Amino acid sequence: MGIELSKPDREQAVASIERYFREHFDEKIGNIAASGLLAYFLEDIGPSIYNRAVADVQARLQARVAEVEIGRASCRE
Repeated sequence: MGIELSKPDREQAVASIERYFREHFDEKIGNIAASGLLAYFLEDIGPSIYNRAVADVQARLQARVAEVEIGRASCRE
């Protein structure tokens, strides 16, 4: 399952891909090719990046909850 972008976000991402190709490869990539590349990233690579971000957030939240629990335990002493 790929990641869905709003129309403005998709347009901005396509423009960014086009700019990247101009700046780094001295080549022009067309709108259709840039859209296809974006679709590939969102479908094949996006979910693993998303899952990693969710796991990172969960780990940070668990660490914060542990800190709160330690603080509560020390207040009871």
